[in-house]
Amino acid sequence: MGTGPVTGLPGALAGALDGKVALVTGTSPNIGGVLASGLAAAGAQVACNDVVEATAADRVARIEAAGGEALAVPFDVTDAEAVAAGVAAVLERWGRIDVLVNCAVRFDTMGILDMPVERFRRQIDIILGGAFLVTQAVARSMVERGIGGSIINILSTAAWQGQAGNVGYSTGKSGLINFTRSVAMELAPHGIRVNGFTPTATMPDEPELADRFRTAVARATEAGTMAFENLNPWPRLPTPSDYVGPVVFLASDASTLMTGSNLTIDGGALAKYWPQIPARPAAANGDDA
Repeated sequence: MGTGPVTGLPGALAGALDGKVALVTGTSPNIGGVLASGLAAAGAQVACNDVVEATAADRVARIEAAGGEALAVPFDVTDAEAVAAGVAAVLERWGRIDVLVNCAVRFDTMGILDMPVERFRRQIDIILGGAFLVTQAVARSMVERGIGGSIINILSTAAWQGQAGNVGYSTGKSGLINFTRSVAMELAPHGIRVNGFTPTATMPDEPELADRFRTAVARATEAGTMAFENLNPWPRLPTPSDYVGPVVFLASDASTLMTGSNLTIDGGALAKYWPQIPARPAAANGDDA
């Protein structure tokens, strides 16, 4: 079982997923991969999916190095046959799936005036079509085995707000909101919970990725199109590790009867009145913060 330390996993959640099997799609080094490691640290056996085989294998290696048990299941979430084969591989290995985290995504930042329809359709197919196919396969396995499992769909603050120049991502993530509600209503009689989890602009834990993110934020701020760090009410942006505890909670029996709902970890971004410029306290030495 996964007992290796993961930043952001409160001690109270250690062992919260003992005996459970989780499948996480899109286990990149950013959010999906860190969540997979977090589920393993909480005791789950974790199947790591990604369309890039090396990415899934790398996450498995990290989990195993931390003392956990994991399986790489690389497949394209939009390919029905590949999804079926991937889910079957998990069932063959562990005999069940208790937790599904739909995190597979395509970042293709373009707006309505410039985005080719083929790229829009591909992005929507990964975000929504992928969630449909994987959820369908996993939910069927849960119903067949009488498992009251937990399905978690990774949303975004861009699902709840309009973001210029990001029409495919915003549309796909928004669609997941009612996908979550609809599937929750259908699966509730089977004791299967379906919830959304809403992160926001996220500072990667890994230094190299964090540097790339800071560069992108700086360019957007200079261009006057975005100011993530300056406008978030919290003094810093969240990191993937900040999401681990809340997602483990959603995956665990501690969130029984929570279904068709959403858990938001965004430093107050969605709660903020739009013109508010967050105040920052002065530094202790009297210098400007």
